Amino acid sequence: MSLKIAVVTDIHHGRNAEAKKGASALRLMAQFAAFVADTKPDLVLDLGDRISDEDPETDLRLEQEVNASFEPIRAIAPVHHICGNHDRDFLSIAQNEAILGQSLQSKTLDIGGWRLVLWRADTLIRRPGGFQCADSDIAWLSETIAAADRPLLIAGHVPLSGHSQIGNYYFQRNPGSSTYPDHGERIRDVLRTSKVPTVCLAGHVHWNTLTTVDGIPHLTQQSLTESFVMSPENGTGEPCGAHGLLELNANTIDWQVFGGDAFRAILPVAQT
Repeated sequence: MSLKIAVVTDIHHGRNAEAKKGASALRLMAQFAAFVADTKPDLVLDLGDRISDEDPETDLRLEQEVNASFEPIRAIAPVHHICGNHDRDFLSIAQNEAILGQSLQSKTLDIGGWRLVLWRADTLIRRPGGFQCADSDIAWLSETIAAADRPLLIAGHVPLSGHSQIGNYYFQRNPGSSTYPDHGERIRDVLRTSKVPTVCLAGHVHWNTLTTVDGIPHLTQQSLTESFVMSPENGTGEPCGAHGLLELNANTIDWQVFGGDAFRAILPVAQT
């Protein structure tokens, strides 16, 4: 048995800002829909930051437009959404739920011999303070890990590894905003208790990375509309159109990112 997941993250539909080419998001989502139709995954994961926030009224419209871009994808495979910080600057969780037509509370799904953990911890950025992880979210994760009787894929918006941001376009100068700054060690202490193979998957940092902490691989996937890796000296300056395919089976983890910032990692499950 295996589990095949198509992954998209940090769509950032909206106006172009810094290296985010948000004006291209809906066009790239149509290409992602074609990718899903071709690969026929078991499910699709959206790891959040569907929009680049502007104001409450604009954000409602932008989220609705992104939701419409998922409709042809939902006709092929179930789609599970997670909120990113930009989805939460002006919109509540309830508003996101109403637009997307699904609950955005944490949950688990058993499929293909794996347990998918949709850890929808708080992604509202406080200013000051950054991301804050509630005790209830950490307790839910701890209980889920303690009850695990099969390998776990833990998916969220915010990376949990605490890995270096040196060289990152956005976070080299403010690494605390790349993770849960006050709760990272506590979260990793919980992850360390896992007795089954465990993999963590996130977006947010606009980087393809693989970091291993306590034997647990932490993956972060590049943004759909990011262009800093496609700068004039390295490429075209166009959005890289990143989208991923994660295949999990009894023996291997095969993660491939397509687009202008291609990446692949194949890992043995025995070493997780």
